[in-house]
Amino acid sequence: MTNATNNIQPDLLKDQVAIVTGAARGIGKAIAADFSACGANVMATDVLDDELTKTANELGDAVTAKRLDVTQEDDWKKVVTETVEQHGRIDILVNNAGVLLFDTVESMPLEQFRMMFDINVTGCFMGMQAVIPVMKKAKYGAIVNFSSTAAILPNNATGVYAASKYALRGLTRSAALELGPHGIRVNSIHPGGVNTPMTNPENLPDDEVNQRYLFVPQQRGCDPAEIAASVRFLASSQGSYCNGTELVVDGGMTAGLYFPNLPGHPDFNG
Repeated sequence: MTNATNNIQPDLLKDQVAIVTGAARGIGKAIAADFSACGANVMATDVLDDELTKTANELGDAVTAKRLDVTQEDDWKKVVTETVEQHGRIDILVNNAGVLLFDTVESMPLEQFRMMFDINVTGCFMGMQAVIPVMKKAKYGAIVNFSSTAAILPNNATGVYAASKYALRGLTRSAALELGPHGIRVNSIHPGGVNTPMTNPENLPDDEVNQRYLFVPQQRGCDPAEIAASVRFLASSQGSYCNGTELVVDGGMTAGLYFPNLPGHPDFNG
């Protein structure tokens, strides 16, 4: 895997204030690190209290740990209020927190279905509702919602996850229409094959993880820092004319399917 931190621009997000959900580890931690390195003040949120505190301590004074259960409206109100009290503004919201459970449509228990929608969709909805008044007042804001390649190319055992991420696509695009006139941009990002604790709970080394992604044109998995760099683009002035954009960061996973034994396949020897 590669290191995407070498293109950090220290002043790109200078004095910006960002709320990042699911920031204790994985992609969220990478985003918090990237944003703070680019000059932002980051409110890193999660329900994993110990890991979140460790992350905030690792990343320095620009990152503040805040407990947030994205399914709880009161938690959202508290984080937004405390962020405004501490920094006077909210420029960026990254709705990264999410959950993935594998099961078929036939056999998934209803409570798991509801949990995935509560976190992956309702949590993002409440987060947007919580920050919109602050951003409207400032006539400026950038919201990045985490969808998935599963919302573009679903597969077996992830039907409910894909459904939640499809829902988030619609929510994001509608919000972009409604909020664009107020100076607020709302975009979604669609990662694929990212090496995180959620997708690699065994903590396998990169070489072994990459073997799982030989069907992807880039022949490897994705480093969380590569996703963070893409989020930075959407959240910053570099993406100032992106609104309702669906940015796919998947190494070509959703570009199409390989036909074996034909020219262009990675293993073709003809």
